[in-house]
Parts: sequence; structure tokens; C-alpha cells
Amino acid sequence: MTTLTHSSDTLTRDALAVLQPGFQGTTAPDWLLRRIGEGLTSVGLFGRNITSPAQLAALTAQLRAERDDVLVAIDEEGGDVTRLEVRDGSSFSGNYALGSVDDVDLTRAVARELGGRLAACGVNLNWAPFADVNSDVNNPVIGVRSFGADPALVSRHTAAYVEGLQSAGVAACTKHFPGHGDTAVDSHHALPRIDVDFDTLHARELAPFRSAIAAGSKSVMSAHILLSALDPDRPATLSPQIVTGLLREELGFDGLIVTDGIEMQAIASTYGIERGSVLAIAAGVDAICVGGGLADEETVLRLRDALVAAVREGELPEERLADAAARVRALADWALRVRGASGPGAAVQEGTAPGNGSAGGGTGPDIGLVAARRALRITGTIEPLQEAPYVASFAPVANIAVGDETPWGVAAELAALLPGTETGTYGGENTAAEVLAAAGERRIVAVVRDIHRHAWMTAVLDGILAARPDTAVVEMGVNHAEPAGSPHIATYGAARVCGRAAAEALTGRGA
Repeated sequence: MTTLTHSSDTLTRDALAVLQPGFQGTTAPDWLLRRIGEGLTSVGLFGRNITSPAQLAALTAQLRAERDDVLVAIDEEGGDVTRLEVRDGSSFSGNYALGSVDDVDLTRAVARELGGRLAACGVNLNWAPFADVNSDVNNPVIGVRSFGADPALVSRHTAAYVEGLQSAGVAACTKHFPGHGDTAVDSHHALPRIDVDFDTLHARELAPFRSAIAAGSKSVMSAHILLSALDPDRPATLSPQIVTGLLREELGFDGLIVTDGIEMQAIASTYGIERGSVLAIAAGVDAICVGGGLADEETVLRLRDALVAAVREGELPEERLADAAARVRALADWALRVRGASGPGAAVQEGTAPGNGSAGGGTGPDIGLVAARRALRITGTIEPLQEAPYVASFAPVANIAVGDETPWGVAAELAALLPGTETGTYGGENTAAEVLAAAGERRIVAVVRDIHRHAWMTAVLDGILAARPDTAVVEMGVNHAEPAGSPHIATYGAARVCGRAAAEALTGRGA
């Protein structure tokens, strides 16, 4: 192995280059701009950083005034996980809805439209698409973020999403390698363990990542999960066998490898973020995502210094850090060339320009609503609501990836169509009697989310249906339970457009 001789300044710049930190506020703080000048190559954005497209464009311009090739990354999956529309709900239905329609041209068009909006605001790296196969229906963190439970379906839609997103000039980051779907533990809180055999992993978990690589995904995000068949000791993010042996060598991926949030408890509570970052880079990862929870200068300096110290102490080879930094800069160069050649939001590969592609009956900015309408599954007969109903929303605890800032449901959309609509939100402590009392004589629309995972939700809904069998039920999560209600509407996601599509169906006032 060749040993490189770095100056202290080069080593520090390389350590900064492999970090993808977040920050607080809607303008870039001075410390962030200073670190960009010192070698920081990437910045991660979250919902707290965004108030409008114009504000976001101004923010990315501010960052590029310091460094024109800076990678501006975001966690914009559409559907339940949105940062662009965190306060209003997404204009895109999300992966589960797209998978239920199973039209790859629609998925490609949706990803292209979303990518065009990101590029127009100066964002050039999206921590998406979501390639996990939702093989455990009780998974608390995957659910509607996945295209579905069938590996072949997930594979073809992951590839289409990568193609659509990157055709708009935004690098895809396919996640969470090698697959987070077969777990009932959320890695935000603890370290999930998956104990399936090697052949199952290859046939199921890895299939969508092979498709993403074949489609040219510019980056891949690692998962903080322990897969005993691949490495019984270290989670995937920290495993040379998985990151280098499997992803780089066996699957032949040559792009940027990014960690999931290094401050997630699966890493932070077991290794600590400093040692976790060093082990990740040593394992073959190229970039450390941090900032969803820890979004301050001190965190950046702690990780920078940990990497520099690891090189100086011989724990992390210099050439490994240099290679990681070079891969980050190579993606930054690609993004800069794309932006220079095409301008924000313009297409850079063959295909239809953003907003003009046909996708089974809808085009342009409304493509997300078109997808939501096509995804609806209605059991029973709908007698359109003529009067304002009572909407009872049953709200499970939101997972960290989704957050609790983003509104969901059908109440607001129904109120727009039927003024006077009333609503109430209910949890595990509530009873059917309380819902019935609040509704009075109004027709009830019960909105549930992953009812198969919540016994309390089932019990309350059963009580409502026993007293009011004409209650309409709208399932906005994974559609696994037997349909109940008159009618039962499955939206395959809880994005704003999913609520809009359900409201149209309930009132008979759709497009």
C-alpha cells in the first residue's frame, strides 16, 4: 500500500471534505461559510433550513458564493418525508403509492419533476431514492417510504427514480445499503439486527441496489444495521466486508458512499460519533452525514479532529481519507459541470424536460397529484358526501425520519371542498365513545395510519363502526389490514396530495 505524505493543511482539508454537516437557520452561519473556505465540500439541508423556494435558492447561492462546487444535499423523498414542503405536506405522493401504481414511466416522471424543483433551488444531491424492500410489515421506520415488499418491483422503480432524478441534474443517493426493510427496530433509536441467510439477502435486500448501480446512481447511503450473515460484529456502515467487499468489489459500485446520520443511536450509543466516523471511513465510506440532530460547529470540529488524529496515530490510512475526499470532490465536480452546462433545473440526459413529460394521464407540476389519484384503492361503494363530515384522525407516534412537523390527513382537503368540516385527533388513550360524541350527527370519516401495527387504533375503529357502519375509513399508511368501513379508501401514503385524492373521491369532486 502506498503511503502518502500530507501537509497538515491538506490533511485537515481532506477531513473537512468528507463531512456533510447540517446547521441551524435559514441563512448560512458564519462558521459554516468559514469551514467551506477551509475545505468543507458538502452541506446538508433539513426542514428547519427551508421556508420557501426563493429563500432556499438564496441560501444555496450564499453557499456557492464561498465555493461554486459545493454539494448541497437534502433528504427529500417526497411523500411522508419532505423537506421542501415540511410545513404544508408534499406535492408528491411518495414511493409506496408509486409502487402500488407500478408504472415505471410515472415514477421516472415524478422523480424528474422533483429533481427539477430541487435543481431550480440550487440543491444538487438528494439523499434518495429509498431502495429498502419493506419485507417486515411491522417495520416502524420503512413503511410507505418503500416502493413495496416485492424485490423485483422495488428494483425497477428504484432504477426509474434514479434515472428521473439525475436527468434533472440532481445526484441520487440510493439508501439504505444493504437494506433496512426486514427489521422491527428503528436505527434512529437502537441498532437493528437482521438474521437472514446470505442467499436471501442477495435475492431480496441487494436486488434494488444492483438496479440502482446499473442505472448509474451517483451515490449510495449505508445503513446502521447488523447483518449477521455478512458481518456479525459491526453494523454495515462500519463494516469493511459490507462497504468495500460487497458494495465496492462485488457489486462494482464506484460512486460516493455516504453514511446515514452518524448521530443516530445505532452508532452514537454504541461507538460514539467520533470513533464511528473514523471506522466508517476506514471501512470504505467516503462521506459522513451529520446534522439531522447535531447541527453545530463543535460537531464538525470534533469529527474533523477525530479523523485527523486517526491518520496521525496510524489508525486510519492517509490514502483512505484522501481517496474518500477525492470521491466527494469528484461528485462536486460532476454537479458543477451539470449546472454549468444546463442551468438550474434543466435536463442533462436524454428525455423529456422537467414538467413536460407524459406519465399516464398527467404532466408537469401536477404529476404528484396524478400519481396520488392513480394510487387510490377503494373497497365498497362511495356515496359522495353532500354535507360537511366529522374527520377523526388516529395519530400514531411519528418516526424521527418523518417527524411531527408535517401535516397529514384528509381534514384540510375535505374542508376546502366542504366548508364546515370538523376534525379531531385521537391517540391510544381515547375511546370510540369520545369520537361518536364529538361527531354528533355528522357522517364520520376515520383516518388511520398503519392500523395493522396499532391494536388501540383497531379497537377504537371497531367501536365506531359498530355504532356507525356508514363510517368511511381512509388508510394512509401500509395497506395491510383487512378493509373496513363504508367505503374503505387506501391512499398508500400520507402526503398532502394523497389527502387531496382521498377528499376528491369522498366528495365526487375530483378532476
